[in-house]
Amino acid sequence: MSKQIHLAAHFPGVNNTTVWSDPRSGSQIEFASFERLARTAERAKFDFFFLAEGLRLREQNGLIYDLDVVGRPDTFTVLAALAAVTDRLGLTGTINSTFNEPYEVARQFASLDQLSGGRAGWNVVTSWDAFTGENFRRGGFLRQDDRYTRAERFLRTAWELFDSWRDGDVVADRASGTFLSRPDAGAFAHRDAHFDIAGRFNVPRGPQGRPVILQAGDSDKGREFAAATADAIFSRHGTLEAGQAFYADVKGRLARYGRTREELLVLPAATFVLGDTDADAQERARVVRRQQVSGQTAIRHLEQLWNRDLSAYDPDGPLPEVDPVVGENTIAKGRASTRMFGDPLRTARQWRELAAANKLTIRELVIEVTARQTFIGSAATVAESINDLVQRDASDGFILVPHLVPDGLDEFADTVVPLLQQRGVFRAEYQGTTLREHLGLAHPDRRPAA
Repeated sequence: MSKQIHLAAHFPGVNNTTVWSDPRSGSQIEFASFERLARTAERAKFDFFFLAEGLRLREQNGLIYDLDVVGRPDTFTVLAALAAVTDRLGLTGTINSTFNEPYEVARQFASLDQLSGGRAGWNVVTSWDAFTGENFRRGGFLRQDDRYTRAERFLRTAWELFDSWRDGDVVADRASGTFLSRPDAGAFAHRDAHFDIAGRFNVPRGPQGRPVILQAGDSDKGREFAAATADAIFSRHGTLEAGQAFYADVKGRLARYGRTREELLVLPAATFVLGDTDADAQERARVVRRQQVSGQTAIRHLEQLWNRDLSAYDPDGPLPEVDPVVGENTIAKGRASTRMFGDPLRTARQWRELAAANKLTIRELVIEVTARQTFIGSAATVAESINDLVQRDASDGFILVPHLVPDGLDEFADTVVPLLQQRGVFRAEYQGTTLREHLGLAHPDRRPAA
């Protein structure tokens, strides 16, 4: 029997995936944009809508990076508003475990789960840099080992809060005057090296028991954290070979936590460009890539590796002959991408070799090394590619990131989704009401504190 495909819609930020300069691009801030994308995803029977979050505007050369989210409303506010204009679509958001507190976050997600009828999902992340920490009263940052330790304790503390209420605790029997089935509903006490809290949790258990937990770490510790705690893990491995390796690695970790392979879904982020034919889509993709990587964007991206001001360089000219500045003090404040280059000198050498071999300018090279489109082709080609990757265990589905908002998902919903439905690998109608039901996840049992 073929696996069922899971699909989600990611509302992107202003970055080099989103083409904010396109005349068809709408607001990144107005609620109408969030509503439009969410309604399209629900019309197409997607599993969930996903909203990422940034806790500080990122900088480059001491200035606000103009290809970043500017003024995005609070995640919980947006998701709660979307709960009122959608009926079945899951509503998931990124909330940081480094600079928040378990009671506050658990209360917000429990409230969202109640208000949405069981559709809440929480992408648990950590923050890695002191630059972001400066926005918060504690400041500073945590080492990677400490970040994941705190994140796990944070999540398990939140679970205790969710589980302090049981299904059926609220009786509300008018005849007897009994409101609660037990006097200690909501009572909790948690003490460890990170948190020392006790009291009464004031939001009764939601329709899902707990919100769905998502995680996006790609490091070994991130994968282990997901295997121990998450219901789904995001991935940047969207090709067959890399996807299969990631899939096998993460799924292979589950048994030591007493979990089955079905209890953790692997969902890579994916971009797409559609056309009437494959050739038409390839041409559209070339146009989109040049929109995404303007000359200014190319220089900014190169600066993140070179760690120096390159504004005097021509984006249509050759790469700098000067080497990158190596060190912790980066000019691109708050950008996680700066950690992905590994050895900057080696990466620069590889880029120079690639540029020389293919006679690439700075802009052409950046387009090449930051290729974004996962799926390019006609609707039939893209549907075949998605299904092939899922059936061959490179993923359990995809989180689709359109390059335009709010209408960038429309063509996919209207052309690719019907083909997946015809194959019998994607739902034609929602079979349940909660996000757990959409994802094929069981209602969680009460877990002992670990």
